[in-house]
Amino acid sequence: MNHEPPQHGGDPGQQPPQGWAPRDASTAASAPDPERPDGATATKGRAKRPKRPKRTGWRRIIPTWRMVLGGALLLALLLVGGFIAGYQMIDIPAANAAATAEANVYVYADGKTVIARDGEINREKIPLDRIPPTIQHAVLAAEDRDFYSEDAIDIKATLRAGWNTVTGKGRQGGSTITQQYVKNYYLGQEQTVIRKAKEFFISIKLDREKSKDEILEGYLNTSYFGRNAYGIQAASHAYYGKDVEDLDTGEGAYLASLLNAPSSYDVVAHPENKKAVLARWDYVLDGMVEHDWLSAADRDAMTFPVPDKAKPATALSGQRGYIVQAVEDYLSANKIIDADTLATGGYRITTTLQQKKQDALVEAVKDNVLSKTSDDRAADRNVRAGGASIDPATGHVVALYGGIDYTKQFVNNATRRDYQVGSTFKPFVLAAALANGSTTQKDRAITPNTRYDGTNERTVQSSTGSTGYSPANEDDVDYGSITVREATDKSVNAVYAQMAQDVGPQEVKDTAIALGIPRNTPDLTASPSIALGPATASAVDMASAYATLADHGRQRPHTLVAKISKDGTELDLPARKTRQAISREAADTTTSVLRSVVDGGTGTAALAAGRPAAGKTGTAEEDRAAWFAGYTPDLATVIAVMGQDPETGVQKPLYGALGLARMNGGGAPAQTWAAYTRAALEGSAVQAFELQADEGPEEPDPDESPGEDGDTEEAEEGDTEEAGESDDPPGRESSREDGDGTRSRTPDATYGTPRDRREPGTAAQADAPARATPGQEPGTTGDSRPGGDRTGGDGRSGDRAEQGRDEGARAEEGRPGSGRTEDRRTEDGRTGDAAPAHLPARP
Repeated sequence: MNHEPPQHGGDPGQQPPQGWAPRDASTAASAPDPERPDGATATKGRAKRPKRPKRTGWRRIIPTWRMVLGGALLLALLLVGGFIAGYQMIDIPAANAAATAEANVYVYADGKTVIARDGEINREKIPLDRIPPTIQHAVLAAEDRDFYSEDAIDIKATLRAGWNTVTGKGRQGGSTITQQYVKNYYLGQEQTVIRKAKEFFISIKLDREKSKDEILEGYLNTSYFGRNAYGIQAASHAYYGKDVEDLDTGEGAYLASLLNAPSSYDVVAHPENKKAVLARWDYVLDGMVEHDWLSAADRDAMTFPVPDKAKPATALSGQRGYIVQAVEDYLSANKIIDADTLATGGYRITTTLQQKKQDALVEAVKDNVLSKTSDDRAADRNVRAGGASIDPATGHVVALYGGIDYTKQFVNNATRRDYQVGSTFKPFVLAAALANGSTTQKDRAITPNTRYDGTNERTVQSSTGSTGYSPANEDDVDYGSITVREATDKSVNAVYAQMAQDVGPQEVKDTAIALGIPRNTPDLTASPSIALGPATASAVDMASAYATLADHGRQRPHTLVAKISKDGTELDLPARKTRQAISREAADTTTSVLRSVVDGGTGTAALAAGRPAAGKTGTAEEDRAAWFAGYTPDLATVIAVMGQDPETGVQKPLYGALGLARMNGGGAPAQTWAAYTRAALEGSAVQAFELQADEGPEEPDPDESPGEDGDTEEAEEGDTEEAGESDDPPGRESSREDGDGTRSRTPDATYGTPRDRREPGTAAQADAPARATPGQEPGTTGDSRPGGDRTGGDGRSGDRAEQGRDEGARAEEGRPGSGRTEDRRTEDGRTGDAAPAHLPARP
């Protein structure tokens, strides 16, 4: 029952049933408005708000806050939904086939003949409790220091890696140990977004289903450590010949360091990378100290544990192992395929090596070096040989000699970069002078006929005066006024050091790099001593640079791989573009001068090839290496004989090796080069050099023409122009003119034409006989001379001038018979520091 009193708002007779007020619009409109106490009435309906003006101009492109919020919510929903879907759809798979990798096959350029099969998996799985805690901690310090406390994935690193994969920026590190284990054991090494997504979800599930110890155990048993060793136990035997339980902390830290770069960080195979390895080793140990896994005192007491020599499988005996190693390094260095991926196996690699030439190179080394060693000579135990041969027209490495046997001498002598190249570097100085239009201190254009002062221990002069650098000539011979051509024939250090200063040491370095010497070559330092060869380029590097000269200055990156495929699918190889490194005139003129070295200088042994040839000899400090670098129009080859203690690996002098008092590039290296070139090119047509050389005007000899201003580059005080500086890059075309008129380009004379019958004034003058030196009979060859090419640490020599001076004459002059050297190394024999440019002459 309703107890509310009736509400009467008017005539009782008009009151509707139940006491409700009438819903008349007019009545409602006339009701008083409580918000208007003065009795005013509201207008019909509610007042409308003014419309927001439309966004015009640039404001239209800026999203509103509603749009931003909506987009963020939508993205969040998509991510959450995607995560849920991915987690539900992707399960932990069975172990992939890569866990038992198949062999890789390496074949010759014919695509059929097998060189080697590599891929016998060396793996021994062991439980985690057999791995000492110190070794576990070393791995954690190297790869994932917060492994036991962190989640299975590193979100930031994973997103970064995925983005880099999408944008084509290559591999990105930073994965956790769990992610790495998933990649190694369940997935593969391919860098794709799909693989990264699978890795993400599998890692999360695996972390929920397995303990941290189980994951770490799996990781330690599947990771690749180099030397075909999979797992920590196999690596322990491969590097230190012991079980993992017997490793000390320092050894474990080194194995942990290998996980970052298994191939590059093997200091036995790559001694040039020792600095980087030591830095990584220190990083691991410092991380162990930081996490209280190692005391600071124990860490300070540690010394780097040098690993044992590798003991590769017999399937890689002979040259096979060197070839496989060189190919693997090439693939990795050029980012074609990394070592971990290649180690999974199943790849067929067609190399550029040609079996005929490969066999010829092995035979030539055997006949001219190895067969001359004797167990009765202590020096012969230190003899090592290396060589490489490149086709100038293609840049293909067609032959490679790494050592006597990969199972006995693991270091590849064809690709190592720790021996000085000596005077084989001098042609790059001449090429730089010609390519850049360089002049002497007297503003005379540098040409093969330019005269220099060849006085022994002459101090190199700059535009501002003495540099303090006084390199000695071999056997302290004074040459007086001598042309650049003659100085090249006799490898006169005094001339080439001054020429490097005139050209500009940086220009020389840049030209060498343009020709094909790697920019990161140790001791490739811009100073006057660069001319004498303290740089430690490999035989392959030098062959590549000389191939550029052979091909008229056209440079193309060398390659060891013609094709690589897996399961019938070919991998992409990097583009190799040919470019004009230096002008043809500069390259051909350098070739003309180097032909004189073979025809009548220190490299006459190369004439036995029976082909038109150009080349240069060189010998490293203290006879530690002897080189011959040369080429025909169709083949560029470099041969090196090196001295190394078989037990300690320390570089050793070659005095007495092969029954010779002194080793020089004109001996065994040039003889090996000739034997190989003859055999490698047998059956092919003889090609003559087609040169467009610029010999330059002849200059009078001041020693024979009194009164002539024949100053041979003793800089006068007050010179203000910096000699040899040029704004033009290496390789610019030059059409310099001098007082005698424009230089002419002339084709090279036909090979075999006697020099006395050639027309004067043509490029054939490159074959003019070298000026006889004191005590030397005209017409004698390099075989009858005791000289060679020296480079060393104190600026004492470069190439030996083949003088034929007898020991009695040396004794009478009070000089030793052995060659003095140029660029002194550090006392421990390392080659890491560049030769200084201002060392005083040795008394």
